[in-house]
Amino acid sequence: MLHFLAWRVARALLTVLLVLAGCFAAVRMTGSPVDLLYGDGATPEQTVELEREWGLDQPLPQQFALYLRNIARGEFGVSIVERRPVTTVYAERMGPTLQLAGLALLLGTVVGLPLGMASALWRGKAGARAAVAFTFVGYAVPSFIIAILLILVFGYHLNWLPSTGASTPAHYVLPAVTLALPLMAVNARYMRSTLLDVLNQDYVRTARAKGLMEPRVIGLHALRNAVLPLITVFGLEVAGLVNGSLIVETVFSWPGVGKVLTGSVSRRDFPILQFGVIAYALVVVGVNLVVDLLYAVADPRVRVES
Repeated sequence: MLHFLAWRVARALLTVLLVLAGCFAAVRMTGSPVDLLYGDGATPEQTVELEREWGLDQPLPQQFALYLRNIARGEFGVSIVERRPVTTVYAERMGPTLQLAGLALLLGTVVGLPLGMASALWRGKAGARAAVAFTFVGYAVPSFIIAILLILVFGYHLNWLPSTGASTPAHYVLPAVTLALPLMAVNARYMRSTLLDVLNQDYVRTARAKGLMEPRVIGLHALRNAVLPLITVFGLEVAGLVNGSLIVETVFSWPGVGKVLTGSVSRRDFPILQFGVIAYALVVVGVNLVVDLLYAVADPRVRVES
């Protein structure tokens, strides 16, 4: 188990390091932030001074080594645009993002799992076919398309819900539903697939042959084993929330970290962008690491095969 844990942790750290190195190099290929912030207004002397202040006058490997050294000390830099520590900028926007992501995850779970169960238990009926169609559509349609459609229908034509901001509970509805729809589809799809597979196993047929009531067969024997593969799905959902929040927060003008991160790209605010990439990579890699460990605990065969 310790070997399995050490290998997974090492692989996770290497992934984060590669993501950070790629982001660090890519953002600097876009040009200097001095050109974007000041345009033709900055003199060559001012440009040299500003790049020296931000450490952009050094060779790229040296900049990266210095950045890693600062990260090890817990120093993530200061925003070029806002002139504040990047941790402060993100801390101010973390609350709305966590609230939106938590609400979307809750909706995706409480709607998606029962929907998948119903489509498996009553397969062949019209409602089950509609549920299957929903899973394909919800899984395939991009988040920005869903967001635009919801804004057009409920925000513009019907004028039922606000489509920008986060000042009232009503503002949460459209962005939360936009993020939750793909999660509902994924949960329903995997629950249906795993439950159908479990229902065809010999031990379920044996339980039925013993005369157990169908609710007891489903609840005690089938669902307990069908839920196990959904541990992996949780990692996929978190990754989907991370990717979807960047788009959804931009479309709905949501005051969260996704909007800060996307805005840092256009402004070439390197410290803000780099910290955001680190944070998102740590969330995705960390959740997948926890999923691997939980799966190894739940199913010892994973450790043996690894």
